Amino acid sequence: MNKRTLALLAALGATTIYGINHTLAKGLMPTYVKPFGFIMLRVVGAAILFWGISFFGPKEKIERKDWGRLLICALLGMSINMLSFFKGLQLSTPINSSVLITVTPIIVVALSAILLRERITMNKGMGILLGFVGAVTLILFGAELRQDAPNIPIGNLLFIVNATTYGTYLILVKKLIEKYHPFTLMKWMFTLGVIINFPITLPEFLEIEWSTLPLWGYGTIAFVVIGTTFLTYLFNVYALTQLRASTVGAFVYLQPLLGILFALFSGKDSLTMVKVLATVLVLLGVYLASRKPKPAP
Repeated sequence: MNKRTLALLAALGATTIYGINHTLAKGLMPTYVKPFGFIMLRVVGAAILFWGISFFGPKEKIERKDWGRLLICALLGMSINMLSFFKGLQLSTPINSSVLITVTPIIVVALSAILLRERITMNKGMGILLGFVGAVTLILFGAELRQDAPNIPIGNLLFIVNATTYGTYLILVKKLIEKYHPFTLMKWMFTLGVIINFPITLPEFLEIEWSTLPLWGYGTIAFVVIGTTFLTYLFNVYALTQLRASTVGAFVYLQPLLGILFALFSGKDSLTMVKVLATVLVLLGVYLASRKPKPAP
């Protein structure tokens, strides 16, 4: 098997883990683990794993001038982003989360225009509009009467907060990625994430009753910490060493499909016309916003 094939499998593996995560994490909340308690497990576990693997990377020191940007990236990518997603997952449904999470590329395009003054083309403008309409449709009209989804509109809104903060994080972390090894960045950002999240997540973490947690619950926690937080990053890093960023980014289109199929297959969610319409609008918006303009002849 050649390296390109392995890279494609790695990108597919990361997308598959993300798609499954929506349903698995939802199944554990809030009966056994509340959302903020989950984040405590996630950032602490990831920090330990990235510190362990960092010994295989180069020995680097973060320059003093970069700590401010590193702190902001940790606040956005390892705190607000994760807290809003898991709280939204508790309040909403797996299908809604798998659809709305894909607006991140649209938000990146919009924020790049504002923060980096990148030009918005006709396609990108139309993509942003369609993605926005799809997201608003799901937020306003996607409510259902479900015992495990107590406040779907607020949950959906939190998914947008998650996508916005993660999109901002991707833009701000770009300069750091160009300067430092990924292992160096991740170990320090997750360490800062532990410190930032500690006072917010500790109360719900202490409420976890480990003695009553079923065996599958331990498996879900391991999946979220090792799979969703650790392996997905490593898979994407490897994929980027062999594939173009645009090729790896194209796998975002598979996430809602995989997320919806797994949610339906496991019986944890159901499709409605509103969800189908919103999914089509969001994916079409992502496609247009991410499409590269043809070079001038």
